[in-house]
Amino acid sequence: MEESISGFKVRGDWGKMVEHGEKITQALREAEVNNDAFHEWDEWRPRSHERIEEDISEKTARQASVSEGEGEKAGKTAGEDIQTAGEKLSESYEKVEEGENEAALDRWGESIEHVARAADSAGRKALRKVEDTVYRNVMTQLAPYYFDNELISANIQQVGRGDADEEFVFEVNVNDDELKSDVSEILSEYESTVDRWHVAAEKETANLEAAEGVELPETEEESKSTTT
Repeated sequence: MEESISGFKVRGDWGKMVEHGEKITQALREAEVNNDAFHEWDEWRPRSHERIEEDISEKTARQASVSEGEGEKAGKTAGEDIQTAGEKLSESYEKVEEGENEAALDRWGESIEHVARAADSAGRKALRKVEDTVYRNVMTQLAPYYFDNELISANIQQVGRGDADEEFVFEVNVNDDELKSDVSEILSEYESTVDRWHVAAEKETANLEAAEGVELPETEEESKSTTT
C-alpha cells in the first residue's frame, strides 16, 4: 500500500482491491466512525463476488445521482404535490369569501410551496435519468469508478485487461485530516501484525453447500473480516 496526501493506494488483482476496501472499512470502524457517510461507503466498496463493469458501475451511478429534494424526502410524488397545491388554492379562495384574508394568504403560500416542490421533484427525476445515461455511456469511458461523500473520496480503475492480467488501482482518501491520521496508524498496525487478511466473501446458501458436498465456514456480516 502506498500512502500519500491524496490517500491510500494499492495496485493488484481484484482480491487486493476487495482487501483494501475491507481494511479501510475496519480501520474506520475501529476509529469509532458509524454514521450515514460510513454506511454509504461500506455499501459502495468492492466485494469479492462483484465485477467492476457491472456492480461497481451501477453503485457508482446510484451514489453519484442527484440527492432527494424536500418533496421526495417527504415521500410525495410531483403529482401528489400538484394535487395538494390545488386543494390549498381552493381553501385560499374559500377563506377570501369568508373574509379571512390572513388565512387565505397562508393557504395561497402553502399552495405555491407545493407547486415549487412538485417542479423540484420532477426536475430531479429527469436529471437523474440524464445523469445515469451520461455516466454509464460516457463517464466510465473517460474516468475511473469513483465514490465521494463527506467522509471518503475514492476511485478504482482497471489498468490491465484480460483474464490473465487483470490489474486494478484503488485509491481511498479520508477527507478529515485528523481521522485520516488515525486510519493511517491503524492500517500500519495491520501491515505489521496481520499475516494474512481473510477477504470476506458473500454468504453462500445451504443449497450450494449441498450441491458441493462440503460445509462452508460460517461468516459474520460481510463487512467484518477476520484476520490471522
